[in-house]
Amino acid sequence: MRRKVLIILYYWPPAGGPGVQRWLYFVRYLRDFGIEPVLFLPKKPYYPIRDNTLEALIPQDLTTFRSFFWEPYTLASIFGTAKTKRLSAGIIHRKRAGILEQFLLWVRGNLFIPDGRCGWLKPALRQLPTILRDEGITTVITTGPPHSLHLIGLKMKTLAPIRWIADFRDPWTDIGYMESLYLGQRATEKHQELERQVLQGADAVITTSEHTKLAFEKITKKPIHVITNGFDVQPGNGKQPPGKFVLSHIGSLLSDRNPEALWKALVSLCQESSDFLADIQLELTGTVSQEVLEQIKSHNLEAITNVNPYVVHSEALQLQRQAQILLLLEIDAPKTVGILPGKMFEYIAASRPILAIGPKGWEASSFIEAAGCGHGFTNLQQDEIQRQIWLWYLAYKAGNLDIKPEAATSFTRKNLTEKLVNQVLWG
Repeated sequence: MRRKVLIILYYWPPAGGPGVQRWLYFVRYLRDFGIEPVLFLPKKPYYPIRDNTLEALIPQDLTTFRSFFWEPYTLASIFGTAKTKRLSAGIIHRKRAGILEQFLLWVRGNLFIPDGRCGWLKPALRQLPTILRDEGITTVITTGPPHSLHLIGLKMKTLAPIRWIADFRDPWTDIGYMESLYLGQRATEKHQELERQVLQGADAVITTSEHTKLAFEKITKKPIHVITNGFDVQPGNGKQPPGKFVLSHIGSLLSDRNPEALWKALVSLCQESSDFLADIQLELTGTVSQEVLEQIKSHNLEAITNVNPYVVHSEALQLQRQAQILLLLEIDAPKTVGILPGKMFEYIAASRPILAIGPKGWEASSFIEAAGCGHGFTNLQQDEIQRQIWLWYLAYKAGNLDIKPEAATSFTRKNLTEKLVNQVLWG
């Protein structure tokens, strides 16, 4: 008989984007390792990105409970669907926000702590003790963001004899977008206190990067496990695909991720080589901020740029393998040094060279270089970025822009689920 584990989730199909995939795939493989997942989900969640194709990956006969709570983004939608989606997805740039958007950011940061899903706490606690008793469950997992879900786990520890595991897909107070929320002193201190209570109250903590683990170890003595994200596809053969010299970014390109050094490098290469200008194609697929679009226009790169809408996950995987170079971009700030984007692992599986541009000391840059599948730079390294793109372009012209990442198999979703079970759930 499998041991039951309750997993409290906000993002679940038909939600799209990387946030849903981590636990979708854990749930998909837990039964292979003697664990029966039981899910607790919101009844009418607000998902700014949707991907109905992910529903086909949900295991059959999965026990699922749902609870209704009031979503503040429903009220915010009266100000406009587009603004609400941008706010929820985190793509509003503080410096460019209008008065209304500034107000919404202030409300989000100071009145909804730790986030807009804090209203789920009380409704969830009315149902969960009965669910745990009836299902015979003593292990509970919460995953955030939204970090409100960790408050559910924290409170449950006082109501039932459970072992509670807090999974952090992203950091809490040590994350870049917190600076865009116009936090007052009281709100800042409240976030820090709640983070401390969660980290010290959980029986075990999971992070997706070593950097986040080190930061959390300054707050808690509880066991902290690093289990990265991964991929669930057969790795590519690494051979150069046909077509133009495509540099591709797939996913949300936020204002603060704007890689100005890349735009300047591309301008220089286009000016120096007519062949490069004829061959280069920049593909941006997903939500792209207005500031990034304006930067592309100001650098006269519109003619070589295609901006495509969000695509479902299966199509994103195909686009990754059709690119010559995959772009991995992050906000240039100390608080993003430990961010390992979920798509990075699918980039590795795509077996295409990765150009990473982010903060100095970015863990993701070190990661892909150690895996032998790309190079990382900062926005202060325009010359180095330009030189690397040119080297890849020469290999492309010779027909041998091939890659064989050595570390790919370590990050299959099934292998990571086995690590979760053996190191954390059975720990």
